[in-house]
Amino acid sequence: MNRVTIQRPDDWHVHLRDGAALNSVVKFTAARFGRAIVMPNLKPAVTTTAHAAAYRARIAAALPAGARFEPLMTLYLTDDTPPEEIDRAKAARFVHGVKLYPAGATTHSDAGVTDIRKVHATLARMEEVAMPLLVHGETPGADVDVFDRETHFIDAVLIPLLDRYPKLPVVFEHITTARAAEFVWAARNGVAATITPQHLLLNRNAIFSGGIKPHHYCLPILKRERDREALLQAASSGDPRFFLGTDSAPHERAAKENACGCAGMFTAHAAIELYAEAFEQAGRLDLLQGFASHFGADFYGLPRHDDVITLIKEPWVPPVSYEFGGGTLIPYRGGESVAWRLETAVRT
Repeated sequence: MNRVTIQRPDDWHVHLRDGAALNSVVKFTAARFGRAIVMPNLKPAVTTTAHAAAYRARIAAALPAGARFEPLMTLYLTDDTPPEEIDRAKAARFVHGVKLYPAGATTHSDAGVTDIRKVHATLARMEEVAMPLLVHGETPGADVDVFDRETHFIDAVLIPLLDRYPKLPVVFEHITTARAAEFVWAARNGVAATITPQHLLLNRNAIFSGGIKPHHYCLPILKRERDREALLQAASSGDPRFFLGTDSAPHERAAKENACGCAGMFTAHAAIELYAEAFEQAGRLDLLQGFASHFGADFYGLPRHDDVITLIKEPWVPPVSYEFGGGTLIPYRGGESVAWRLETAVRT
């Protein structure tokens, strides 16, 4: 297949940042996706419905002229998030999930949940109103190996959580291991997972190939080749529990290339094109539309898009860097070939 036309996809996990950085990157997501679940880990975090409304307005103001893109907002769960805030979020209709960051697990997670027992009342209210819980599934801490944090979280937090709240919708975001894929396959109804392009295309050797590659460092960290293969099998299986979520996370170059570099890979500039590469590798381009355009919308109870995009099997080379709020952003595959390109975006 040298040409693929699919219904417009959505990105069910993206970091758009704020301020000048937002103005630099939102155009890439809006060019490819009709909607996106926007992460709330700003400084300060988006912890209330009022904060989410203000952030949503800033995103709308940063969109290119004529863009038809809808940001789907989320709240940042803290130890002190009251159940009443869930009611306000549900009533607002533009908040589509609440994000669980274990405190210390990733970028700007210091205000996250320190103990799941502290948010039981809030999770119970989320279950009552069917507000999805979006989970960064890692156990932080020096006593858990960085490559085992996802598996540890499944056993220590996620299994008990799903048992306690049997009707709570849960998205296990950016899964990275064979164990996580197997867990989602076996989970009860109402549990789904997003998968990033980097975890479909790379294993952990990429971080160390020819030296330390800081722009390949993300959290959850890249895993073993057998994990990558299991994720590719899950993504290209046609199972509606797995859908697209880039976790595109831009950082200024200096924040990546230093003695304590930030975690995150920027993929929004070529996101759907990279997924096409992965699905072609699996021999399942025919199933890209379900993963990218159908399953996430169905899970969140939103309509599928009527318009389409077309991808052409024609290599192109992204710039080695982009302007980023007055600084510099290094994209994944910058200066290297991407096998597919976006040809058209037809609105009907």
